[in-house]
Amino acid sequence: EGQRLRKQIIKDIILLKYVGMKPVIVHGGGPEISVEMEKRNKIPQWVNGLRVTDEETMEITEMVLTGKINTRLVAEINLYISEGPGNGVKGIGLSGEDAQLLTVKKHRIPELGLVGEVEKIDPEILTILLEKNYIPVIATVGVDKEGIRYNINADTVAGQIAISLQAEKLIYLSDVDGIFKDFGDPTSLISSLTVNQAKDLIKSGQIQKGMIPKVGSAIQALEGGVNKVHFLNGKRAHSVLLELFTDSGIGTEIIPQSV
Repeated sequence: EGQRLRKQIIKDIILLKYVGMKPVIVHGGGPEISVEMEKRNKIPQWVNGLRVTDEETMEITEMVLTGKINTRLVAEINLYISEGPGNGVKGIGLSGEDAQLLTVKKHRIPELGLVGEVEKIDPEILTILLEKNYIPVIATVGVDKEGIRYNINADTVAGQIAISLQAEKLIYLSDVDGIFKDFGDPTSLISSLTVNQAKDLIKSGQIQKGMIPKVGSAIQALEGGVNKVHFLNGKRAHSVLLELFTDSGIGTEIIPQSV
């Protein structure tokens, strides 16, 4: 089931490229990292929704993100492109360490260990690849000025990269339908929010825990010049296409205050 969904999402992203958009994929790998940790008898620990990362956990994180997930996604993108018209489109894998894409500093919560915060993004490599018809796929590992590697929250990285590219849209795919007025009530999905309304929902505690870093990152992206942010359920067939190409959409969009 997971593989079928992933194939559909990738094919839809390739379609966006064919119709003239310039998609960039940013991925994490939380569940797979946890599985790998448990194989080594390590118990995952979290602070404020972020994984506590010691040296062994960092080694596992890098192996899973860059060695497994990133290479798998790129291979699948190139396979599905080869099955279609091609049009010179290709997938390419990057980590934050490549071409100084992500420079990070140690997170302000010291007990997180090797968890970083984005200090600087150099989008030059992305701009070059997008112009040359590539779909970049980014694993969220970054380095500090001393060359120490850090694990970085993928939602935060996606928002920062969207700002650095002045992206038209930022789309978060998760396993929920969007943002709800009342998370216990599936009929209370909010289809559109302004930045201030989103901030109010965080303050009032209405946004469930796992969504807080995503929504915080979305607000930052909109305040940094991104035009629109979408929250979609990746488990719904063709969710990206339905949100972008239908009037009502199917998830939650957050728009800047002035719109």
